[in-house]
Amino acid sequence: MKLAQRLDRIEPFYVMECAKAAAEIARGPLCDPAQGGRPMLYLNIGEPDFTAPPSVLAAAQACLDAGRTQYTPAAGLPALREAISAWYARRFGLDVPARRILVTAGASAALQLLTQVLFEPGDEVLLSDPGYPCNRHFVTAAGATARLLETAPAHRFQLDAAAVEAAWTPATRGVLLASPSNPTGTSIDPAEMRRIVDAVRARGGVTVVDEIYLGLSFDERYGDSALRLGEDVISVNSFSKYFSMTGWRLGWLVLPDELVAPVEMLAQHLFICASTVAQRAALACFEDASLAEYEARRAEFKRRRDWLVPALEDLGFKVPVVPDGAFYVWADASAFCDNTWDFAFELMEKAQVCVTPGKDFGHAGTQRFVRFSFANAMPQLHEAVSRLRQLLVR
Repeated sequence: MKLAQRLDRIEPFYVMECAKAAAEIARGPLCDPAQGGRPMLYLNIGEPDFTAPPSVLAAAQACLDAGRTQYTPAAGLPALREAISAWYARRFGLDVPARRILVTAGASAALQLLTQVLFEPGDEVLLSDPGYPCNRHFVTAAGATARLLETAPAHRFQLDAAAVEAAWTPATRGVLLASPSNPTGTSIDPAEMRRIVDAVRARGGVTVVDEIYLGLSFDERYGDSALRLGEDVISVNSFSKYFSMTGWRLGWLVLPDELVAPVEMLAQHLFICASTVAQRAALACFEDASLAEYEARRAEFKRRRDWLVPALEDLGFKVPVVPDGAFYVWADASAFCDNTWDFAFELMEKAQVCVTPGKDFGHAGTQRFVRFSFANAMPQLHEAVSRLRQLLVR
């Protein structure tokens, strides 16, 4: 069967390929206690080990019991849009009116809608290298060109205004940033974010900021939303990370007023609406008890980071920039290998520890890096480091 040519420009999602390999090993003798094996430890997963709190589960069950499962408006439940608006006021002191918030079937759907509405063949969009692979492939699937710009530890593995200005061409339509970022867990300095927005705005471009990890910021310096910089800044957000609702597939966009109608129109065609049950359940995320639980979880993620980073450095990994958000450590594994793809499989086979090789996240030296996820309980982190020490430290 003839496939669309756009697929030639989209690489496999290597994170998922590694996860499949880990699952296969986990089913075999190396992880079978009856054969002297030990469980696979997953430090590869970009998913909180916490699930939705009881109030959210109860709200979902109440929705099912009442049969309230019909379509919602394509832009989302009005009550949920209002709740998200109130959260911006409470958490960030920002006035983000509900009319500019559009609820989506996860941040992935949000990015698909945005790229389809904003970009077309001949356009190029600037992104950081390293960066989350799906973001560049959303741009590619829209027919535009994702142009990766190499970043460095000195700039927290993030783009800066000087790099954006130097790379800008007549074909450049805008930038797609992520702060905090996957895989590095680092954020863009607020002053630098302002300079980037100003540079893009001066060139008639669009600034899109992936803020799905913003709720999991550990440093007050970096914990603000780019929405503060103007109503022309577009934010992508999600209930998956801070709100611990990964499989519920629920996210949202904050859009300039003039983009709401076109994005809503496309959402009507492509998705009808986000899951009704997920939307009604998400209303409970903003109750006081739920928010207190989420803040306790954020503190726990910080505690894990503070233990894992020095533990990895003690093993011989280099962490060029300590993550200030999310739940990832971007670690240089040059002391152990030249190519972390093979290294990751070695760790699965010999230590039963699954990590994510840098191959997915770009081309600028990423083969030297691995991404460790600390979205796992402390006992598992301790055991994983112990196993790595047995294997790696001579």
